Amino acid sequence: MPNFRPGSQRGGRPPQNRGGGSRGRGGAPSAGPRPAPAPAARVIPEGPIEIPHALSVAELADLLGVSGIDIIKQLMKNGTMANLNAILDYDSAATVALDLGFDVVEATEKKEEPVALPAKRGFEDDPASLKPRPPVVTVMGHVDHGKTSLLDAIRKTNVAAGEAGGITQHIGAYQVEVDGRKVTFIDTPGHEAFTAMRARGAQTTDVAIIVVAADDGVMPQTREAISHAKAAGVGMVIAINKIDRPDANPDRVKQELTEVDVLVEEYGGDVPAVPVSARTGQGIADLLETVLLVADLMDLKANPDAPASGTVLESRVDKTRGPVATLLVKRGTLRTGDIVVSGEVFGRVRAMFDDRGEKVEEAGPSFPAQVLGLSAAPAAGDFFEVVPDEKTARALVESRASERHREAVAVSKAVSIEELLANMGAGQARELNVILKTDVQGSIEPVRQVLERIEGDNVRVRVIHAGTGAITESDVNLAVASKGIIVGFNVRPEAGARNLADLQGVDIRYYQVIYDVVDDISKALAGLQEDRYVEQIQGHAEVRQVFRVGRRDAIAGSYIRDGVVTRNSLARIRRGKELVYEGKVATLKRFKDDVREVHEGYECGITLEDFSSFEVGDVIEFYVMERVPAPVRAG
Repeated sequence: MPNFRPGSQRGGRPPQNRGGGSRGRGGAPSAGPRPAPAPAARVIPEGPIEIPHALSVAELADLLGVSGIDIIKQLMKNGTMANLNAILDYDSAATVALDLGFDVVEATEKKEEPVALPAKRGFEDDPASLKPRPPVVTVMGHVDHGKTSLLDAIRKTNVAAGEAGGITQHIGAYQVEVDGRKVTFIDTPGHEAFTAMRARGAQTTDVAIIVVAADDGVMPQTREAISHAKAAGVGMVIAINKIDRPDANPDRVKQELTEVDVLVEEYGGDVPAVPVSARTGQGIADLLETVLLVADLMDLKANPDAPASGTVLESRVDKTRGPVATLLVKRGTLRTGDIVVSGEVFGRVRAMFDDRGEKVEEAGPSFPAQVLGLSAAPAAGDFFEVVPDEKTARALVESRASERHREAVAVSKAVSIEELLANMGAGQARELNVILKTDVQGSIEPVRQVLERIEGDNVRVRVIHAGTGAITESDVNLAVASKGIIVGFNVRPEAGARNLADLQGVDIRYYQVIYDVVDDISKALAGLQEDRYVEQIQGHAEVRQVFRVGRRDAIAGSYIRDGVVTRNSLARIRRGKELVYEGKVATLKRFKDDVREVHEGYECGITLEDFSSFEVGDVIEFYVMERVPAPVRAG
């Protein structure tokens, strides 16, 4: 067997330089160094300093009697980037104070003058105060079917000649005018962003335009976009693009749409389909008029006189202007000078701009505005609201900061079958939403049919999306947004999807035999579920060299990228997105010695049972199957 050596890591991890690598401020000592002036002694007060639940960096500096720069430097050492206006919770502030030599204690809450916090996301307006608002539209569809071209064509059609040279500022959304009425378009990358925002609790869109190329037809991402739009319960308009192409066939597109349960109006359904050409501009006006007709049926209204609230579309930190956030107002009117709270970020609106970069003083319902003045960049998809004063804003941020440590998942969380059964007992759930992924197209319909025939305790299974290939982050986001589970038939999740599923608590179930699907889900819904085995990922290795041993055997000289590999691990090999092997570790070696386990950062030689076709760049995933006891159903 070849002697596979780990190079510089022989005998253990490489030593780390903990001393910074210099010999004092000036490097090598010079003759006759000038004595540095003694720093002013900092007076540390006697007794512990009381630190509140939440305060800004500037307030912490004042409380400790040190420079704000010192606080920021200490935060950077701890891995946190912040400015003077950033809000710190007690744990972060106390860590900085202790590092600076102070003794601290958490301040007790003052009972006097309690601040009434705004209601969470629920508003009931007097029907007399509601007025029509513009619809908010998202464009989705398959890659290369013309989403971006269509958005550009819509924007150009509605930009007045000579207006800033037709140049618009990208703020994640823009408004166009159709026959004196406005329509707001959210410029998202596609259904992934659309559903990721819904997974955070943000219901931003009223109408989804699904773009389908007339020369290509319904494709996998088209099906995904339709599934996501249906799960969101939004209005849908089909834009059949590229009708100027010689091989365009709109009738074939309409026929294919029926196969994904979308019946266009011409076929007796209720979904309008509009032929367009983003290249020539043909049909753009008809498309916008159709969007308005769909919006009229939805009777979209909002109270423009209420304090503003809505959704953060996107945010960033500008080098010159500081935190910049694009806010979509859903209710009320946002004005310059208002105090805005979003998550654990708050600030006073210093300036607002529209999508053309022009300064505006107010933004009403469905208006997207770029806002300056927040203490930090809020998260996309977060809810924002206007509060009466800074005292209320600070109290709200303080309340959220204390709650954050108790919440594993932010706004909404997917359900497992066990949680579904618990909700059934409380009369809350009667339907299990399933996202189905299979290895081949031919498996979709058989598995879908057996799933939708499963019933138990008056609950039925509904497959809201089905597709082929590995389970992706988009699938996980859809499960979160629809409070569903994912069923994988002969497929596995991508690494990012697996991490997101763990974070969001999404239940992913894997099957290889169709009868196991029926048996497992039926027993679970009947409350008779037996113990099952769940996959636990141990780590990943990258193949860097391949050593041939004889004609059939091979050793993979590998680097452990994360986690740990053990001799009893199960293993699978991914080559790009392709799964090429599933089996078990046969031997594990360091140098010439057999070892029980190898940890992250080390190199080793790996052989797998019944596999020798390693290639440099292969990723080996190691896992074990852990037994999970069946839940005890109350009853």
